[in-house]
Amino acid sequence: MELATELSPTAQARTASAAAVPASMTDDAFLGGRLQILQPEKGYRAGIDAVFLAAAIPVAEGETVFEAGIGAGVASLCLLSRSPTAHVTGIESNTRYAVLCEQNAKRNNFARALRVIHADVKDAMRRDLANMPEHGSFSHAFANPPFFDEGKVTASPSLLKAQAHAFGPDDLELWIKLLHSMVTMRGTVTLIHRAETLGKLLTSMESKFGDIRVAPLYAREGSAASRVIVQGVKGSRAPMQLLPGLVLHNEDNSFTLDAEAVLREGATWRLR
Repeated sequence: MELATELSPTAQARTASAAAVPASMTDDAFLGGRLQILQPEKGYRAGIDAVFLAAAIPVAEGETVFEAGIGAGVASLCLLSRSPTAHVTGIESNTRYAVLCEQNAKRNNFARALRVIHADVKDAMRRDLANMPEHGSFSHAFANPPFFDEGKVTASPSLLKAQAHAFGPDDLELWIKLLHSMVTMRGTVTLIHRAETLGKLLTSMESKFGDIRVAPLYAREGSAASRVIVQGVKGSRAPMQLLPGLVLHNEDNSFTLDAEAVLREGATWRLR
């Protein structure tokens, strides 16, 4: 007896799109293959940081979410895969990434749930631009800001990567101000960054947020944290909490069960 081989419409669309990957792109699987994301072969490429960031956002059914620097859309699409009734608005200054993000949303059937604004993050602070979202209109906001301070590292030979990682000394504070302005009272703001930047993050957030939760990410048991996720609540006066965090790798470099649940199964990483 022959087995049925007909693909569902969703599977057909993904198969067709996967067959047409430009030579300068890679087609990367996230969340155990539930998402297929086009990214530049050379340039800034999102990885597991984006997945953990998305997993930490406490989005509820039907809520609106804002992402600063949406890039190719990995974090936002991971969030939508877990919470498909949410709606995400992202801002991206690089035209190539903004177009890629829109394409990735279509490839994964989230085009109606994701809006991309082609503009600089700094422009979103303005209230006189009609294409910018209304301040204070989102339940949650998040970002994976560039990691490197401009002038402190050797520039990448790839222009796209160099632009993504060029970050002036005041830019991190600017991004936090933007995220704060976008969320409603009691809305959350979530960022992931290098662990060594925690002091700067807390200094920028402490006057704007309360109930700040800090969740470290450790490469393996006994190592120093390499990343931190920091989440605050606008308008709260509750004290800060340092959470236990999450270990990524076992001794054999395989992912731990907790990390695997987030990365492959789309599990939530609850910070509150």
